[in-house]
Amino acid sequence: MPHESISVFDMFKIGVGPSSSHTLGPWRAALRCLQSIHEQGGIESVQEIQVLLYGSLAKTGKGHGTDVAIMMGLMGEDPVTTPIEEMSSKIDQIKHSGVLYLQNIKPISFSEGKELQFLYSETLPYHPNGLSFLVTMEDGSSWSETYYSVGGGFVEKEGEVKSSQQQVSLTFPINHAEDLLHWCRKTGLAIHEIVLENELCWRNESETKKGIMHIWHTMEQCIYRGCHTEGVLPGGLQVRRRAFDLNKRLLKGVSYQHVEEWKEAIRLGGSDFKYILDWVSCFALAVNEENASFGRVVTAPTNGAAGVIPAVLMYFHIFCGGKSDDQLFKFLLVAAEIGSIFKKGATISAAMGGCQAEIGVSSAMAAAALSESLGGTQKQAMMAAEIAMEHHLGLTCDPIGGLVQIPCIERNTMGAIKAITASQLAMQGTPDFALVSLDKVIATMWNTAQDMNSKYKETADGGLAVLVPVGLSEC
Repeated sequence: MPHESISVFDMFKIGVGPSSSHTLGPWRAALRCLQSIHEQGGIESVQEIQVLLYGSLAKTGKGHGTDVAIMMGLMGEDPVTTPIEEMSSKIDQIKHSGVLYLQNIKPISFSEGKELQFLYSETLPYHPNGLSFLVTMEDGSSWSETYYSVGGGFVEKEGEVKSSQQQVSLTFPINHAEDLLHWCRKTGLAIHEIVLENELCWRNESETKKGIMHIWHTMEQCIYRGCHTEGVLPGGLQVRRRAFDLNKRLLKGVSYQHVEEWKEAIRLGGSDFKYILDWVSCFALAVNEENASFGRVVTAPTNGAAGVIPAVLMYFHIFCGGKSDDQLFKFLLVAAEIGSIFKKGATISAAMGGCQAEIGVSSAMAAAALSESLGGTQKQAMMAAEIAMEHHLGLTCDPIGGLVQIPCIERNTMGAIKAITASQLAMQGTPDFALVSLDKVIATMWNTAQDMNSKYKETADGGLAVLVPVGLSEC
């Protein structure tokens, strides 16, 4: 049976907030458009580029920074490395001058309403997150490309057939949770060992470990920044950051100079249930406040749900003895595999499935990873993922003002706590007696997504987004 090859580094991508579907995806689409321009005659041959945003990208694009992402992408900036502190000045310069330097070389006219259009009432049939680039060359010729941002920063080009090179033949092909369990039974390997064997089809073990540890350190730095940055989030809702004050209260005046001393100070604070609960919430808040501020985060599996896995991983790291690089490495391998199974069997796009596809999936990923990391069996890890998702089924996506702030930021704390609870339930349970399998809950999630009204799928047309009217101001 054909299988889709998804690497750990497909599931965990370093990028810029606030949304993987609405920010990172369009950014990557713009970069791909630049590649096509090179193939069609080069940057200097371009006269004009018009960008059309459809469906959910149009309806919540401004709140999610889709316009910013497209401009950054067309300038050739890399979301992994671009200095985030310079983004605002670059975008302001384009808005004030009406000129964008294509790949920082060729000046072209670019303004909202003309070259950038939000088509609020139009949706492309393949996916709600569609955008088209209409390119006119200096010789009068023109061509167009349409892309779909399908969740988690994944981008698909209309009409493009994946090459055999993209379809890596894996040692252990996996489409479903049952496939993963089959390989674990047949080989006796743990989940992380199965995943690592598959990753060797792309690169050697040292490269994989180096890349995953870079993912971890990016998550760690994001938490640390979020816990040490105060103020109001951008966008106009006047939402105050909370992680800064919570971090300060919990540490009670303890001094530290860097992240390692900070983590040790947290460890020395005790193991009281309320204390740990507050820290897990603080970790999640910190990440998603950074995400809402166009900070650098890791899709896990999306930006809107970027705080769940780092919060649970930091919980494991600080409070459960998961101090070694090897333990952190294994945790992220397991989490990525569970996420890839959800992507193959359902969706990780809130525009397709509501917030169950973001917070629900991230909670399931974290629950499985935590369970194996704490010594659970393969079946217990998958049971934990099932429990976590089962209790996120039907979760809607209704961001107020189209911003990834309310209820998104708090939902990451809920997803993290549910992941820990799901793991504990699974570790004390007997998976052989469970009536609901991980595959069944994934299928249920997809059925729920298809039945869900579109106004609850990241359109800001329903729920809190319409019942809590706000007058947004520029910040």
